[in-house]
Amino acid sequence: MEIVVVADTHLPKGNRKLPERLVEEMKKADLVIHAGDWQTVDIYEQFQQFGELKGVYGNVDSKEVQEAVPRRHVLHLNGFTIGVVHGHGEKKTTEKRVYEEFAEEEADLIIFGHSHLPLLKFVKQTLLFNPGSATDKRRLPYYSFGKLTLDDQIHAEHIFYSSLL
Repeated sequence: MEIVVVADTHLPKGNRKLPERLVEEMKKADLVIHAGDWQTVDIYEQFQQFGELKGVYGNVDSKEVQEAVPRRHVLHLNGFTIGVVHGHGEKKTTEKRVYEEFAEEEADLIIFGHSHLPLLKFVKQTLLFNPGSATDKRRLPYYSFGKLTLDDQIHAEHIFYSSLL
């Protein structure tokens, strides 16, 4: 199973649009997971055009987005338990918040956003994966999104690029 993972698209904003690299990968994917901060329901609907979509809302999402998607998701895919949450909140680090969010589910993988910082690391037996931002890199040198391959194990990687074209 091939999955594209995105977060923090923050669209529409300025002249930004979905980058071609991301669009091409979403067309080929079995599933797209968005970890929040879409911003408007129009962007949510745009992502739906690429096939199966799962997502959660983030701290800047409109009321319409919050009505369209849950705050958190637990997915069971290919024998793996995957938690999805944006990661915003108070106190603690984003990593601690997302890990504690799915402690009872004993998630194999937790997908989150919020920081715009790409991350791929284990905390105990759980893989934490932040795809970064495909459209709002802030002070980072590259935009990014993630790709997951689920077979008998989880393979996760970041796709980095310097232009939104």
